[in-house]
Amino acid sequence: MRFKTFSFVKQIQTLSSHQYSTLKIQNVFARRQIAKYPVKLTSIVCVYSSDNKKHLLDIDKQREALKDVLEQRKSQIKVTEQRLRQKGVEIVRDLKQQKEITEHKFKKKKEHLVKDILETKAKVREKIEEVVEKENVFTVPNILCMARIAMSPYLGYIILQDNYNLALGLLVFAGITDVLDGWIARNWEGQSSKMGSFLDPMADKILIATLFISLTWQDLIPLSLTLLIVARDAALVAAGFVIRYISLPPPKTLSRYFDVTHATAQLAPTFISKMNTAVQLLLVGTTLASPVFGYVDHPALTALCGLTAASTVVSAISYLISKDTYKVLKKKL
Repeated sequence: MRFKTFSFVKQIQTLSSHQYSTLKIQNVFARRQIAKYPVKLTSIVCVYSSDNKKHLLDIDKQREALKDVLEQRKSQIKVTEQRLRQKGVEIVRDLKQQKEITEHKFKKKKEHLVKDILETKAKVREKIEEVVEKENVFTVPNILCMARIAMSPYLGYIILQDNYNLALGLLVFAGITDVLDGWIARNWEGQSSKMGSFLDPMADKILIATLFISLTWQDLIPLSLTLLIVARDAALVAAGFVIRYISLPPPKTLSRYFDVTHATAQLAPTFISKMNTAVQLLLVGTTLASPVFGYVDHPALTALCGLTAASTVVSAISYLISKDTYKVLKKKL
């Protein structure tokens, strides 16, 4: 009996804390003795029922089952983590590939866009070249007009030097070139140009303005008449520059604006303006010849000055009210 009691105590010492707590000790005396003598106890009277043993076995089985479940859960979590990690790697790889594909598409699209812009720019330039007519400006009438313009300052200088004979000869030569360039432009093929429609009246205006200013300086023409004529001619020249700017298709650059080979508009002087130019030339011609032939301050010159002033005002008004003084050139169909 003592041997069995001692072995039972050994079994109690080997129990786990959980099993120890679940053990039901029926004997009160034995419970007190265990508290007082946990190791040196020599005998314990216990009632250890078969139900308690079975309960402990069930707890062990449940613990083992829980361990198995936990191990399974851990393995499942590891598998899930691996899958998530692999999925993340795949997503990052797909994003990188998509980024590369998108960058390639954008780069290709950019190249196509730049190419389209350059092609469109070239087509626009071709259209502009088609609209703006190019012509040969080195014609005989244009050369004669340029010669008349270059001669005008020298003619004014000769008048200021009181060399009226030479000045009168140069004026006659200028008048011949004026008639000659118009005849050549009308009758010779390829000699008419749109630039000539600007250049011829401009040469006349420069020559007449030079003569009026120099003769007024010599007290041969009234100052008021000279101011009227110069103001009217300056306004016409400024209007010509404005018409050039308006008729020039974009891009409106300085190089294209002053490129005389680009014909953009054609002037058409009114009949009154042509008559006024003839009257002005008649006045400066007779006034320049008056010191040579000795009829300075003749009443006919005074009357001619009044006629010139009236025709100048009327011609300026005709330019304002007329709608056909210039024509913008368009593409030829």
